[in-house]
This record gives sequence, C-alpha cells and structure tokens, in this order.
Amino acid sequence: MTAAQRGRYSKYLKPISIIIDLIALIGLPFFFFRELKLNFWYFNLYQISCWFIIAYFSRFYEIYRYTTPVQIFSKIAKQAVIFLLVVIAFFPFSKETIFSGRAIALSLSLAFSWIIIFKSLTFYYLKKYRIATGSNYRNAIIIGYSKEAIRLKDLFTTRIDFGYRFLGFFSDKVQNKEVKGDLSSIYTFLIENKVDEIYCSLGELSNEKIKNLVEFADEHNIGIKFIPDSKEIFSKNLKIDYYEFFPVLSLQKSPLDEPVVMFVKRVFDIFFSLLVVVFFLSWLTPILAILIKLESKGPVFFKQSRPGLNEQEFFCYKFRSMQINSMTEKEASRNDPRVTRIGRFIRKTSLDEMPQFFNVLLGEMSVVGPRPHLWSQNKTYGNRIKKYMVRHHVKPGITGLAQVRGFRGEIETDEDMINRIKYDVFYIENWSLLLDFKIIVQTVINIFKGEEKAY
Repeated sequence: MTAAQRGRYSKYLKPISIIIDLIALIGLPFFFFRELKLNFWYFNLYQISCWFIIAYFSRFYEIYRYTTPVQIFSKIAKQAVIFLLVVIAFFPFSKETIFSGRAIALSLSLAFSWIIIFKSLTFYYLKKYRIATGSNYRNAIIIGYSKEAIRLKDLFTTRIDFGYRFLGFFSDKVQNKEVKGDLSSIYTFLIENKVDEIYCSLGELSNEKIKNLVEFADEHNIGIKFIPDSKEIFSKNLKIDYYEFFPVLSLQKSPLDEPVVMFVKRVFDIFFSLLVVVFFLSWLTPILAILIKLESKGPVFFKQSRPGLNEQEFFCYKFRSMQINSMTEKEASRNDPRVTRIGRFIRKTSLDEMPQFFNVLLGEMSVVGPRPHLWSQNKTYGNRIKKYMVRHHVKPGITGLAQVRGFRGEIETDEDMINRIKYDVFYIENWSLLLDFKIIVQTVINIFKGEEKAY
C-alpha cells in the first residue's frame, strides 16, 4: 500500500479548521459590530490572540480519530464560554466603543454555530469516508499478549471508524497463532509493512528493549505508545510533568477540579435552578402543600442531614412523602407503609426531589452529580466498596449518571451499590457540560416513562 493510498490528509485538518474558525471570528463582527464605533484592527488582533491562547490551554484543536463526540462538544463549550467573557472584557477598555450585548450574542452564536456544524460534519464524514474508501488508515501492531493488549486489538477490529488496521501481536513470552513473531523479528516487519504505530505492553519489555525500540521508532517516524498491564493506576488519566529535564507521571485530577470548569458548572447550576424555581416550583409548591397537608399531619417539607462535598453535613430538602416517623435513616423499600398516597405519586415522578433546587442555589448541591447518600450508608459502605469516598470530591447532585442508568432507589445487594459507585466515579473523572445535558434530558425522559425502582 503506497503512501497515497494510505491517505495522509489528516495533517491538513487542523490548519483548515483554524482557517474556518478565523473566517467566522473575523467576518461576523464586521457585520454585527458596524454601529459600535469599533476599531476592527485592534479588536481582531485582541480576539485572535485570546482565541489561540484559550485554544492552547483548552486543547481545542487536539481532536483525533479516537476522540468522542462528547469530548468534542465539551471542548467547544469550554472555548465558547471563556471566549465570550474575553470578548465582553474588551469593551470597558475601549471608551469610544458602544457596548451591545445583543450584537455580541448574535455574532458569537452564529460563529459557534458555524464552528459546531463544520466540526460535526468533518468528524462524521471523515469517518464515513475512511470506512467507504479504506484510506487514511493507520497500520498498528501490539507488543505483548496481555488481557489489555487483547482488548486493544478487539477495539481496533470492532471500531473500524477509528481507522486502525491491526497487523498482529509480537511477544517473547507467548507463542500462538495470533503472535506473528518474537521481538527480534519486529524491526524488519515494521519496515516491510509500513507500520505507523506501535503499542507496547509495559510488562513485556525491559528498559533496554524499550530504549532500542524508541530509537528505532524515532529514526523511522513511527509512533510508539504504551498500554497498561492490569495495573489500575495506568487506567487513570495520566499527565507528564518535568522537574527540569526529569519526567514524572502523575494522575490528573477530575475536570471538576479545574477553576474554570467549577465556575461554568456553578453558573449553569444557578441559571437552571432559577428557571425551575420561577417557572415550576412557584405554582407546584402550593398545590403539593395542600395535598400533603390534607392527607397527613406534619410539615410540607422534609429535611434530612446528608454528607456533601468533602463529607461536610448539609440538609437536603424534599417534599414530605411519608408519615412522620422515627426511622429517617432507613431508606424507602417497595410497598413501604410509611409512604403516603400522595407520597407514592411524587416519589414515582421524582417530584419529591424538586425542593433540592434550593439546595443548589445555596451552593450545597449541583443539578447533576452523585446522589447524596444517607449517613448510615456511608458508614456501611465507606470501607467495603472501593472508591466509595471518591464521590465526596464533588458536590452531590439532584440527578446523576447512576440514576439515569437505572441504579437508583433501594440498595438490596452490595452489587447495587458497586454499580452506583462505578457510574459516579466515571462521571467525576469524565465530566463534560454535554454529559450534564444528556443526564438532565434522560432524567426527564425517565420521569415520563416511569422507573421500576422509583418508590
């Protein structure tokens, strides 16, 4: 297969994407900002400089064949929010310029619509084109025959849209029909088969073999990457830091630890909660208050101490759905006699959780996040289930990934809690604004569909 057949057009995508973005950023202000007495020379110099600085830190143009749509839209959302603030910040320093929120909103909305459409179509049609024509594939081999190596090979063969052509395993430790040969035969194979990327199982190679392989790969312009060997630490997000010239691998924190992300999520929480309180709770609360009071004695709202961020206590608010009782640390079970008739309805439709939007406005909760457990559950599962306490690294949420995946309600077995924690940790380590939107939409869908464990 020749280089032309393999189709190395990927290197042109980033420059083309940058040009398309600049056309939108430079062109649209000329149309929308004409009446604002703006010095376009200074403004364009300012916004383009800021654009590329933000893009550098947000890795806006670092999109690869294995990048997911969620990651792409997350990059766009981050870029859009920060760039909007930067554009607004220009106007106070330009005294003669007239500020117009409408003009800024229209200009940037159209600009980012243009960018979203271009990136989405490029990402979608590039994969379709690759599958249809067989071009722009990367030839890959794997050194080692571990479970993780086999999983990577399965990924290459099942996700053809990623554009990898797997050529075989190489190993000094395992011999079977899937292994092409030992490491002594690999160098000739790399040249003859025009291999683009080598994936090395860390447990397979000594330091000397790694050194020789890296030198050979550098000399022949072959990419080399490393895959884990059943060591959990390597399955996390790693980043490399340099202490002068000494490289150190460290675990990356959750995106939710980033100050910019925390700010964006907080702004979204406040905005969304205000919409719910003003347009929904303002008329729903009086109706439910009357129904709750007519059926049973007691307050309309039920508040309960829960562990929040960093396991700090806060009071979680709900519409009361049970008779007054002394067993508030016992979770509800199917056909629980404590639940009232109106309580069954509001629990089934999750309306009992609505007052928690006030917790969000107070900064104690987030719209989306791990659900706050009972203190008794913390004591029971905190030391029994791996990574349980990771969920306290972020604010608890009204809804969460575990809930929309069906792991809500009564904990009947340890497996129920393990699955809940698995999704909570995944959410924390892979947060994006788009993921929050998807969870909210799925929550609304589940409310109307009804959920088996909503009782």
